[in-house]
Amino acid sequence: MLHLKLALPLLALPRPVKRAAALALDVCLIVLTVWIAFYLRLDEWVRLSGEGLYQPMWAVLASGLIALPLFITHGFYRVIFRYSGMTAMKMVLRAFALYALLYATVVGAIGLPGVPRSVGFIQPMLLLLAVAASRALARYWLGGLYQNIFRRMNLPSAVIYGAGRAGRQLAQALSHSHEMQVLAFLDDDERLHGHVLNGLPIHSPRDLHGLIETRGVRTVLLSIPSLPRQRRNAILADLCPLRVAVRTLPNLSDLSQGRVSTADLHELDVDDLLGREPVAPIHTLLDKNIVGKVVLVTGAGGSIGSELCRQILALAPAKLLLIEQSEFALYSIHQELELRLAGRTVLLPLLASVQDDERLREIMSTWHPDTVYHAAAYKHVPLVEHNPAAGIKNNVLGTLRTAQAAAEHGVANFMLVSTDKAVRPTNMMGASKRLAEMALQALADTGTGTKFSMVRFGNVLDSSGSVVPKFRQQIRDGGPVTLTHPEVTRYFMSISEAAQLVIQAGAMAKGGDVFVLDMGQPVKIMDLARRMVELSGLTVKDEHHPEGDIGLEVTGLRPGEKLFEELLIGVDPKPTDHPRIMKAHEEFMPWAEFKEHLKVLELALNMNDVGAIRLMMRRMVGSYTPSDDIVDWVYLEQNAQAAALA
Repeated sequence: MLHLKLALPLLALPRPVKRAAALALDVCLIVLTVWIAFYLRLDEWVRLSGEGLYQPMWAVLASGLIALPLFITHGFYRVIFRYSGMTAMKMVLRAFALYALLYATVVGAIGLPGVPRSVGFIQPMLLLLAVAASRALARYWLGGLYQNIFRRMNLPSAVIYGAGRAGRQLAQALSHSHEMQVLAFLDDDERLHGHVLNGLPIHSPRDLHGLIETRGVRTVLLSIPSLPRQRRNAILADLCPLRVAVRTLPNLSDLSQGRVSTADLHELDVDDLLGREPVAPIHTLLDKNIVGKVVLVTGAGGSIGSELCRQILALAPAKLLLIEQSEFALYSIHQELELRLAGRTVLLPLLASVQDDERLREIMSTWHPDTVYHAAAYKHVPLVEHNPAAGIKNNVLGTLRTAQAAAEHGVANFMLVSTDKAVRPTNMMGASKRLAEMALQALADTGTGTKFSMVRFGNVLDSSGSVVPKFRQQIRDGGPVTLTHPEVTRYFMSISEAAQLVIQAGAMAKGGDVFVLDMGQPVKIMDLARRMVELSGLTVKDEHHPEGDIGLEVTGLRPGEKLFEELLIGVDPKPTDHPRIMKAHEEFMPWAEFKEHLKVLELALNMNDVGAIRLMMRRMVGSYTPSDDIVDWVYLEQNAQAAALA
């Protein structure tokens, strides 16, 4: 680091001083090269003072009078050393060719008293080497350093909120960052204000507005992983109006062992705004159906399925069977889980569709799983609305086939991942999920050895099809952020929390249970979009702020969409051993009656009779009230073709 300490003062000098320093350096090189030329000629060192037979000062004076005017007129001292390249070197060679000719004429041809004539030929070569080396050294030593300093001066400015251990480690990790430069710490502790930590001042959060105005701060790095959620949300609310981008470290429980690094920083998670204080899991519930057992997950490559697999693997099952119909999704989750493998868990990636009952029975009879988590489903409301037969086959028949195979082969626990859209559904996806719930309730009522249960919850953040990644990308692209209706309201939960609660709910099942997760307060999607824009350091463009950065565009409700979602069909949910999990009492159809209705539904599905399909869904799911006309693509095209022929 010594070269940095020497170089920084030089780079800070005014340009005239730097030019004078370069000129002084060349004078020193002239003296040095004359002295060395005398040594090479005489094979002994002579005094520069000129005592005795030889007079080196005449050679020095002649060199200075010839070289320095040439150097000045050829722009030697206008060239910036650190940027000197081939053009500058050509200029040096031209100047030295002229210098060598003049100096050799004066010293070698005309002669000077006390100066060997051969010095006139030796010294120009030495001076060329010395001057060229000095310029190359300046380029090597100062060039990269100056460019690094210049780049850092032009990097986005940031402050770290939190001067604790994580904040200090983050500041150290960012000290050589090419993404941003950290100017200061912010901290709520008044005792720290005015002090300096690792060369950075510590300010009160109230000073942030001034730092934005005077120092151009554009990013706030939240480095307070242990802070309670309520205080964290209050800080974010204070940051929203300041037009700063917010990036954060994950919770302490999510940080790996060791030092904090820039890789730990990520864009602000929306669950930082929407989530509640997490409740510690009940480990006996987590372990009950997994530790040392054979566990099967359907839809293992999906958003919920993959997170279930991650958390199940951490609980050390004997075997984890991954069932997925998408080859790429199965490959991706299998590769990821293999990197996490510890202990003796056996991972088995199995390509299969939940509608293929023969394949399911083959898998169940081979490995005899103890626990099944059924996450395979088509969940995108508009897509299922446009393709209802495919959605029902997958969500209803696929669930039933998987459940029947599980019962036949002695599976102890079967948990269906359901959705809040199953409550008083207005779309085919929600109706199909409610019918899947009813299928399991009916099976459980027959007294099988398998404990069938289901867990119902709302939207999970950052899942495939979620508005969160869509909004984030639209903000990156400069907008507009599109939403279907200004009054749309949804429940949200993080993927990790949802998966953890699914596992714990399954451990409490007695058979036929409908569990409902506590999703907290519902969130208006319009408010979510605004907060995401503001915490990206941008402003919302609307009628009150036409100069804003990102517009919000309302596109209209899509087929089957509701303004509000619910979690319960009935009333008076019962508490369970977990504070975030409730048990609902939902009416269902006995198995014998359900089976007869299902035969008619299957017949309509196989014929793709959309009218009959909708009629049977309304009969079986009494709370289903379609909100739109039939929008099945095949049905619409067939009707259009028939009308054209009429």
